[in-house]
Amino acid sequence: MTDASQNAGPMLAADGTPLKQSLARSLRRQKLRALMLIAPLLLFVIFSFIVPIASMLFRSVENSIVQETLPLTVEALQNWDEFSGETPDETVYDAFVRDMVVAVDNKTHTRLGSRLNYEETGMSSLFRRSGRKLGKLDPETDGPFKEQLIEIHEGWGEPQTWAVIKTHSPAVTNGYFLNAVDMRRTPEGAQSQPEDKQILIKLFGRTLFMSLIITGACILLAYPVSYLLATLPMRVSNMLMILVLLPFWTSLLVRTSAWKVMLQQQGVINETLVWLGLVADDARLVIINNQFGTIIAMTHILLPFMILPMYSVMQTIPPYYTRAAKSMGATNWTTFWRIYFPQSIPGIGAGSILVFILAIGYYITPEIVGGTKGVFISNRIAYHISSSLNWGLAAALGTILLAVVMLLYWCYDKIVGIDNVKLG
Repeated sequence: MTDASQNAGPMLAADGTPLKQSLARSLRRQKLRALMLIAPLLLFVIFSFIVPIASMLFRSVENSIVQETLPLTVEALQNWDEFSGETPDETVYDAFVRDMVVAVDNKTHTRLGSRLNYEETGMSSLFRRSGRKLGKLDPETDGPFKEQLIEIHEGWGEPQTWAVIKTHSPAVTNGYFLNAVDMRRTPEGAQSQPEDKQILIKLFGRTLFMSLIITGACILLAYPVSYLLATLPMRVSNMLMILVLLPFWTSLLVRTSAWKVMLQQQGVINETLVWLGLVADDARLVIINNQFGTIIAMTHILLPFMILPMYSVMQTIPPYYTRAAKSMGATNWTTFWRIYFPQSIPGIGAGSILVFILAIGYYITPEIVGGTKGVFISNRIAYHISSSLNWGLAAALGTILLAVVMLLYWCYDKIVGIDNVKLG
């Protein structure tokens, strides 16, 4: 019998192929079918999430415009000592004219001026004004160019101008990240920005502080509401849940604008306080265009995002736990604090993470009701994207904000444990 089983060979499938090979082919087909099912979602995540983040990371260090626009100048500046206090020699000026003639023809000199203007005020106008005259020079016959350039604009006779070009010529730079933390790239190395330009670190701190305040306010307001919804009969609870979800049917811009009307000094809140005699007419509360207004408006907007995770977790807490505790002589407070509250902590954790991450990236509400004292770092990012067009600095700020969120998420996981976070 042993000899017969050894001579029988491998087991075959119905189509005559070895069973092991047939099973492997079937498993590959199942994996391919599963991959095809998730492919649309995977592509959506890649192009709407991963690619933008990768682009942001790249743009925060990319600085190829200087080398691409002034290749000969950058090479010639390598032999110039920026610490000498003297302007470069004729070789640099000759290379610069040759580069600028090409740049003016391609209309890229203004973009270069805008890029360098982020680092040194006045560089944009220097390139724009000089470009009109430099484009008419012939590099082969109109030299030497040093005196001509200084005559066109006195800025070309200042060593600081050439030091800025040389300092910010590398294709990969840390300048944007230095600017994002109120520092700057100089020939001497990284240095602090002047005091009148040190604002971004303050905005980062304000963003984190106010986001924590908003998250805490949402916890305090959402917990009793969620507890009420979870303990009421289902029919009543469902009716009240509609009121919680009602804000989602209204535009965020409309809700924020409504708060602007209510919070201003001639608004509903101040008028009511004056009518009740709680506040004098000439001492109305200033509760808009500051941090207080931002906290109130954002707490109202983000409150449903805290209620829903809490409610879903509280719904799963068996009511007989509390009844058993009370039957054994526990007071209402002891029952709540020792039995009910620990089981609701996962909902608090889920809601806190959700609200905090949403709050830290908000910019519409702070922009409308925050004024100058209640804006977030996200408002600064939006400004650099849409107004100043300093996309490199905006990308660096976004990257730092992402890193801060990931760091806080890691700390939360180490302290509380992400496994304890539940949505129901």
